[in-house]
Amino acid sequence: MALGKDYATQECSIADALEIVGERWTLLVVRDALFGVRRYNDFLVHLGIPRAVLSARLQKLTERGVLEKRRYQHSPPRDEYVITARGIALWPTLRSLGLWGREHVTGAQLRSFRHAGCRTELGAYGECPACGVVVPVEDVLMEPGPALDTNPTDPVSRALLTPKRLLEPLSV
Repeated sequence: MALGKDYATQECSIADALEIVGERWTLLVVRDALFGVRRYNDFLVHLGIPRAVLSARLQKLTERGVLEKRRYQHSPPRDEYVITARGIALWPTLRSLGLWGREHVTGAQLRSFRHAGCRTELGAYGECPACGVVVPVEDVLMEPGPALDTNPTDPVSRALLTPKRLLEPLSV
């Protein structure tokens, strides 16, 4: 029996969400957008994703309102992909998935996420244990963790070795 191409028979919000973010590479594109990656080539070199796949994922995420395509240069024309409120709303899911991966797969802390206001590491649900609030994404400080490669080959990974707030455009 052939594997279906969608979840048409499922009456489930998880299946509906998977129609948008369930393809391989998609959540990593969203993760990078939260990390401040905006340019096609930066996604390409950081993810090591095939060009055709990246183009398809960016197009779908743009069509579904997770990313917004913006022109940043007119001659020659060049666009960047900026995460939208709909994409930012995926942060808790990516945070949880990352923690699950750390606990059940790698056992290694590659990055830490802290409340920029008080530098306290976030709890499992994006809350600041010291302040007692769920920290807005723009107030999350991302820092390299002890298990992160300190000598990466690609420029995006090198730029991500410096502490930075999520959503802040990455300078490569």
